[in-house]
Amino acid sequence: MRVSRLREIPGIGVDVLGDAADALGDPEFLRLENLDTDIRPPRVAVERTRIAVGEDAANSYLPFHGQRALRAAAAAHVGRIAGRDYDPETECVSVAGGLNGILNTLLATVEPGQEVVLCDPIYAGLVNRVRLVGGVPRFVAGRATPAGWRVDPGELAAAVGANTAAVLMMGPAMPTGLVLDDSHWAALAEACARHDAWLIYDAAMERIRFDGRPPSHPAGYPGLAERTITVGSASKELRMIGWRVGWVVGPAPILADVRLVGLTNVVCQVGLAQDAVAAALSAADAEADVVAATGEWRRRCETVLAQLVDYPVVRPDGGWSLLLDTRPLGLAPAEVSRRLFDRGKVAATPMTGWGPSGAHYLRLVFANETVARLEQLGERFRQVL
Repeated sequence: MRVSRLREIPGIGVDVLGDAADALGDPEFLRLENLDTDIRPPRVAVERTRIAVGEDAANSYLPFHGQRALRAAAAAHVGRIAGRDYDPETECVSVAGGLNGILNTLLATVEPGQEVVLCDPIYAGLVNRVRLVGGVPRFVAGRATPAGWRVDPGELAAAVGANTAAVLMMGPAMPTGLVLDDSHWAALAEACARHDAWLIYDAAMERIRFDGRPPSHPAGYPGLAERTITVGSASKELRMIGWRVGWVVGPAPILADVRLVGLTNVVCQVGLAQDAVAAALSAADAEADVVAATGEWRRRCETVLAQLVDYPVVRPDGGWSLLLDTRPLGLAPAEVSRRLFDRGKVAATPMTGWGPSGAHYLRLVFANETVARLEQLGERFRQVL
């Protein structure tokens, strides 16, 4: 029998598809189910990791809240984008990946029964973490338009109420690629102040934008700096998935609580990985590295959009994935996924539990397949559908 905190947590589905595809071991399969990428991490990160393997200081629990070099690099990185300074000693802690940071932050800010505002559809892992801490998800509908996903700033602000503990935003969001801008932060600044709510900003993909514009960071908006908690990660922009390193940056009083949760939860981060992440964040070519990777991801995205031009796919504004609305096909996402897997050698995830509207969509990850392989997608869809 499940404990009560797990009753409304269905899982994410990605693990099931990934395990099934792994079991087949068929190199012809197009792996569009899991948020991986084959674009290599920064060279300096790989080099620093190899060095750390031989260092005694890297084989340690200490410091529990992250090595000084990593916290300094992460605080400076967030500060550059947000346009303000953060103290790495009191306003930054390291965590074991971005989602560990999200969970720690929710545990430090949300009382059981309080609401957390999210956009819909959204990654099931975020929804599940809200529920795991006893929070109540409050969804604001995203709308699929010919130009991409849009969320009305007024509707976002109206969702913040007396029982709101936090607003949990991500941009570009997983899995839609929705990008948020100053109009959303302006609306949320007033709403969060009125109801004394936190804004938790998942910045894992904030520079992976296909419009060439810099991130719009909520902590850079008047009225939100003291309410914004930024959770970052090396997994997406830096392609350092296996390193399991992230950071939480925000006002010192709440960061003290996030740090305490971290000591009680995962305790510390991967010691061998921290110097590598610090080097990658602070390298002279760090920005150019992300720009180059983003350019390749955009080419792959455009390939999928071209291959599926006759299907109801929604253009993302950034990120690693896009969505197919299966309703015009007269099929449920799980059925489309099954047919693609069994007859088309394509692994793609139905979005059960990914927000109320997730049940209408199939997610296609384009970050882990080359353009040449993605050019097979249209023919495989036509054969199956």
